[in-house]
Amino acid sequence: METQEIADRLEITGLLARYTFAIDSGQWDLLDEVFTPDASIDYSSSGGIKGTRDEVKVWLAEVLAHWPARLHLIGAARIDFLDGEARVSAPFTDTLAPTRELVAARTEGFLHGGGYYHHRLRRTDGGWRSVELVEEQSWRTAR
Repeated sequence: METQEIADRLEITGLLARYTFAIDSGQWDLLDEVFTPDASIDYSSSGGIKGTRDEVKVWLAEVLAHWPARLHLIGAARIDFLDGEARVSAPFTDTLAPTRELVAARTEGFLHGGGYYHHRLRRTDGGWRSVELVEEQSWRTAR
């Protein structure tokens, strides 16, 4: 493996970490450091939307307000380079904890889920950025 590929892999791993931190912390503008402005982001496998980065940021802020405690864990990512792009498939698990209002309304407690994030990345002036994310949710439980 050449030095540039090692550097690219490290940068892409950092991008995946920035993604989960942005989601878990609710710092939606950090997603600007993950996605291109015209990126296609598809959460439809989990009942979510498919939209651009800015559309998804608004949607995430609204939906995840009900689940203020969040933790996403990313597993070992498969990274393949082809024609100036990187294809990334990374397993994930997530845990979402509800607001006190939802608990008082007898809503189920924690949501746990998992599956794969499939990214198509392109190198930009700001580094690697995702131009497409497709979430493949494999399972979800409520407790």
